[in-house]
Order: sequence, then structure tokens, then C-alpha cells
Amino acid sequence: MKNSNPISNLILFVLFALLTVTSCEKDDGNSANPQQEIIPDTFSEYFGNSISRDFLGNVIDINHNPIEGVTITIGNETATTDSNGIFILNDANVNERFGYVKAEKAGYIHGSRSVVPSDGTNKVTIMLLEATVVGTVNSGTAQTISIANGSSVSFDGNFIKEDGSTYTGSVDVIMHHLDPADDDMAMQMPGMLYAQNTEGAERMLQTLGMLAVELRGNAGEDLNLANGSSSEIRVPVDASLMNIAPPSIPLWFFDEARGYWVEEGEATLQGNVYVGNVSHFSFWNCDIPAEAITFCVTVTNADNEPLNNLWATITSPTFGTSNGYTNENGEVCGFVPSGETLELNIYSYDFCGSTALYTEMIGPFTADANSAVIVQASSDIIEETVTGIFNTCSGDAVSNGYVQLNYGGQTFTDAVTDGTFEINLLRCEDDNTFKIKGSDYVNLQTTDSISYTFTTPLTNIGTISACNTVTEFIQYTIDDEDTVIIIDGIQAGFSEDSPNSNSPSINVSGFGGDGGNNTCFYMFGALDSTNYEGSYNNLDWNNTNDTGFNIEECIQMSQTNNNVIYNLTSLGAVGEYIDINFGGTYEDFNGMPHTVNGVVHVLRDN
Repeated sequence: MKNSNPISNLILFVLFALLTVTSCEKDDGNSANPQQEIIPDTFSEYFGNSISRDFLGNVIDINHNPIEGVTITIGNETATTDSNGIFILNDANVNERFGYVKAEKAGYIHGSRSVVPSDGTNKVTIMLLEATVVGTVNSGTAQTISIANGSSVSFDGNFIKEDGSTYTGSVDVIMHHLDPADDDMAMQMPGMLYAQNTEGAERMLQTLGMLAVELRGNAGEDLNLANGSSSEIRVPVDASLMNIAPPSIPLWFFDEARGYWVEEGEATLQGNVYVGNVSHFSFWNCDIPAEAITFCVTVTNADNEPLNNLWATITSPTFGTSNGYTNENGEVCGFVPSGETLELNIYSYDFCGSTALYTEMIGPFTADANSAVIVQASSDIIEETVTGIFNTCSGDAVSNGYVQLNYGGQTFTDAVTDGTFEINLLRCEDDNTFKIKGSDYVNLQTTDSISYTFTTPLTNIGTISACNTVTEFIQYTIDDEDTVIIIDGIQAGFSEDSPNSNSPSINVSGFGGDGGNNTCFYMFGALDSTNYEGSYNNLDWNNTNDTGFNIEECIQMSQTNNNVIYNLTSLGAVGEYIDINFGGTYEDFNGMPHTVNGVVHVLRDN
């Protein structure tokens, strides 16, 4: 029911991509609403006014690995994906009901995503398909190219270049079949399932299959069919969809310049294959159209605080289930069928099970609509807020970057614009640990992936710094003073026998030197002999049977009113990482109260 893909968690979409099909009706051009449908003079009038919106997305390959160096275009703005496949474009020019994101890189066919822009950050995922040549034909010769699943394209041998001139020579054929039964199809397809029909009216689409075809000349140039030529395409239908496949179905091509599908022609069902003729190539789509409205849902808790990274689904009895993740404002938007009663469900994460946190029947809608949803935490679902400061390696606030939080095998990405971040989420009680990694998009620097333990309901992880050339560090902040960062002279060890007792122990020390603040740090921890990792209180030196941690030697921290909590989240082998985060209140040796929080991310020496 939910998207279990660990990469697409990033998010996901800020649109509802129609994937699951249950029944169909052919669009006869009549409105499903009682009133007569009004079609504007130009299709772009559907899009609404021009607005500026922020975008954060990731680009991946078919193995769900990030693709670096992809050129992203939104309107007149461009960006490039980093080593994590992430791009950020702020204040991009889009429309109230339509935004178009293009992704291009040599070696891949053109990818894109269209969205109904929401306030806050619009998150998108694009999966690029490799430009793999499946066959070669020659000009002047009629030939057919097929792939293993039965998809095929027939050519009459007449081709032209982009400038319209005649092309002669060999033609490489790049072809992909996109199957609605494939969970990855929503990330692979261009745009979204939104279209212009032959009357010029907007429609949302229910796909039974797509075919992507690109043609290359012997010098790598883009080619297309010559004027007056046509090709027969054959698009197989998955067995799970055959019971609802109509005898004939409209064909739609994807307009790469505008970002939506356009109706052109028709295909007929022959066995389990739709067969039709086309006069040019891009993506071709066998779809059943329906009238649609835009729908936005905002998810908050009982205190009206937004809940992001939750999985929202809307199920239509006719057109199946559509889905998306909420952004930092708790909002997700997209097209849904008009004139139908729909089921809205809000879910937590795959790790937490498949039971919906919230269910409501909504609609029918005849115009664009919004809905506000309040999700209550329960004994099984715990509300968390993770906050922190994200600095560049030089100590300045990151103004254009992002933080990735990994929980339960899923990764969520949130933008950072002023050096601070706040991530609200619901977690399940089975796991109370998470990892944070930050990326400075401007300076191309990152933090390590650091483990933390939730300190319910608020987890302040302090300051993280994007210095990916630094392999280990100790950092802490006392009160509102500057953050102390130690990157030199670090020693970290583990012993089965503690000098404080017979329990195992950890020793961590470091000195600022030339590479960090001119200060020292010393931490000692007496561990639970049966379960090393976990939460510890301040260590009482006078109790030889006590377990806990102590950092008083360099920080001037007394035992009096000491409420500092230490979380040992990782104890690696020699050469691997020891991760500890700590925070709380204490008194110094003069009885003055202080707050402290910090992170230890060091390599174990022995």
C-alpha cells in the first residue's frame, strides 16, 4: 500500500501519480458535472497565475542509485544534481496549478516531473532511463524493432534531422516500455498523468502502458520521422489490467516543451497488445481520460503543527489509488477525479506497519479543493521534533543546503535556508534511533552520517558542520556560546575492564590544536556489561557499580544537579566509528547553571 522504495522516500512526490487501475470509461468529451464544461481559449489558462516556489528533488537510476551532474531546469532557472543526486532550486517561476521540472544528462533519455505546486518545499523524484540502443535501422528501408516483452516499433525508412532536413544513414533506436504494474513507473514517466484532449480541455489520465522512443543518427544527433511518415507502435498490457482494457483507447504523446500529455490518435487492442500509428516520437501513452480537480491536504497534530514526510493516499473507486508525501508545511497536492467520493488515508512509514493513522471519506468535488487533517499520536505512534544548526566548514550558517534524516530504512530530505532545521515526524515505538547527514549545496561539502537517539518529544542535535574532508570530530555547545569543534589529537578506545569497576569502558579525548578550537575534551564512559549501546546518565565517580558518562574534566562540569543524558548509538570495531550524542543541564564548580549539547563522531583506535 505504501512506497517501500528507500530512495523515493526522499521523497517523494508533491503530486498524486495515478498508478493503480480498477475500471474504465471512455471520455466522450461531456462533463461529469451537472454544469456545462467551460474550455478556455488556450490550455495554459488552466494553470493559473505565475508564482514562485521552492523545489528540492533527487534524480536516480533504475537501480535507485543517485545520478550526479544532471541538469535540472524549471522555467528559466537551472541547477545541477550533487553527489547524492539532489538538486535545489528556490524561487523558481511556476504557475498556481502547474510546475514543470526537466532533467537531462548525456547517456539517459530526457526525464521530467510535473507538479501542482504547494507552499513550502516541493519535493520530486525523477528516475532517468538509460539511452540504451535496442536496435539499428537504415534510412530507405522498412524495418521493425522489438524488445523482449513484445513492445515494437515499425519504421518506413524516412527520417529527418531536428532542422527538418532529410537524414540518410543508420538510425539507432532507443526504446523503453513503461508498465503500470511496475512500482517505479511513477518515477520513470515524464511529467504527470495530466493532459490536453482533442477539444483543448484538461484531463487526468489512467495509463495502461507507455512507450518511450528516441532516434539517434550516426553522429549522435536527434532524429524523428519525416513529414507524412508514420510508425506502428505495439504496447503490451499487463495481465493484471486486461480485465479493464477497452477495445480501443486514446493515444497521447508527451509534449517535452510544455510538460503535459496531448491526445493524438487511437490504439486498438489486439490480444494483449495495443496497436496504433504515430507520426513522431517522444513518449506515447495508452490512457483513459477523466475530468479532474486539484486537491491539497494539510496534515497537522492536535497543536496545529505541520507533520511532514507522511504518506498520503487517495483512492477512487474508478481510477484507483494516488499518493504523495507531505512537505515541511504538512501539505501535498495533486489532481484527483471530479464527481467521485474518495477515500483519504494518512500513513506513517513502512517500518511502522501498514495501518493507516487517519482515514476519511471525502468529496465528491466539482472544483479545486483543500482539506485539513489532524493526526493524533498514540501508544504505538510517537510524535518527534528534531532540530539543529547546520554550518559550513568555516562556521557560517548554511544558506542553501539540505539535511537527510534516515529512520527505519527510509530517508527523508529537508531543505536548509538559514542554518537551522526542524523536522517533525511520527515514529513507532520499535526503534528510537535515527541518522542525520547534512549537505552544503553551494560549497559541495557534507557531514558524515551520524547516529542519534530520540529524546522524546524534542531532540536538539546541536550543531553539525559540513566538512567532508574531516574524518572524525568532537563538537559541543555550552549555553549560547560559539560551538567548540575539535578535529585534532583525537584518541578513542574501548576496554572490557573499566578502572571505575569491572564493567567495560570508553575513553575519548581530543585537543583543538591548529585545526580546531584551542581547547581540550575528555570523556569517560562505564558501560552496561550486557548491552553497550543505549542511553546513560552522568557517571557517579563515588559509586564503583555505577554506569554512565562523564565529561567534567575539561568542561568544568560538577556532579551537582547534573541532568546531562548521553546516547551511545554506535560502538564500532577498531577503525570504525564510535557515535555519542549528549545534552542537558548542569552546574559548574561555582554553582552556576548551564546547558550543553554535543556530538562525538570518532574512529575507534583500540
